[in-house]
Amino acid sequence: MDYTCCTLCPRMCRADRRKSPGYCGCGAYVTAARAALHLWEEPCISGTGGSDSGGSGTVFFSGCTLRCCFCQNHTISSGHFGVPLTVRQLGDVFLRLQDQGAYNINLVTATQYAPDIIKALDIVKPHLVIPVVYNSGGYERVETLKELEGYVDVYLPDLKYLDSGLSARYSNAPDYFQFAGPAIKEMIRQTGEPVWDEAGILLKKGVVIRHMVLPGCREDSIRLLHWIKETLPSGRYLLSLLSQYTPLFKALDYPEINRPITTFEYQKVVDAAVDLGLTHGYMQEKSSAKKEYTPSFQLEGLEDFC
Repeated sequence: MDYTCCTLCPRMCRADRRKSPGYCGCGAYVTAARAALHLWEEPCISGTGGSDSGGSGTVFFSGCTLRCCFCQNHTISSGHFGVPLTVRQLGDVFLRLQDQGAYNINLVTATQYAPDIIKALDIVKPHLVIPVVYNSGGYERVETLKELEGYVDVYLPDLKYLDSGLSARYSNAPDYFQFAGPAIKEMIRQTGEPVWDEAGILLKKGVVIRHMVLPGCREDSIRLLHWIKETLPSGRYLLSLLSQYTPLFKALDYPEINRPITTFEYQKVVDAAVDLGLTHGYMQEKSSAKKEYTPSFQLEGLEDFC
């Protein structure tokens, strides 16, 4: 697994990233845009947000294997803003976050750098005592995930679409579910049943499946919930239903999603989850659909490497 003929993600672009970027837009070195404590993940990742909360030690990586037209992190996913890091510097970033009181190391959109992330974790393994979270768009190859086994404690994947027409239109990935479904099964296989800290708040091991409801797409959301119920082993994952969709980036080019979701749309999906017994997890408040929840990228925590 390296960058010479890249097959890390389902695009299988086979680029020699030492010479030119792959489909993800990335070369043969890690680039990151932010490394800081983050309080806006699910409570099992970021804590309850109290005055003594450490938060999740998020590292936002540049580039992406998807092309979501509504991406809230488009500055780094398609704009590739960030600072290059060596493997050792990346390991230092992990340890700094731990020293700052992070509950975990949260790798956000990291697939395109998996080889170097594994090397960095190997370096700091004797000193890293908090869980590693793999925060992913869900568009993953099982083969790459298997290389991460033993390095990742908590998987935090999106499950964006079941319908290939929607995934093609909004993320340029008609095969999204073809890969995301098996990927989530593999994540569950690796982690087993959720393991909690002594307080029963923070997740030490497990899978949290995120699904963000999109405008006009509630039927696809409900079909996804049925797939989850019928396919995935009960008690082996948490479900997080998100209402935070905000029309950003290129959403203006798609009039049907150039609006927030309605309370009716979100409630229909929540009702379906409850009817299916999918209540082990989180359901977001409708008020979460705010631009303030979109992180800013100013190289926070990475200033020493600029």
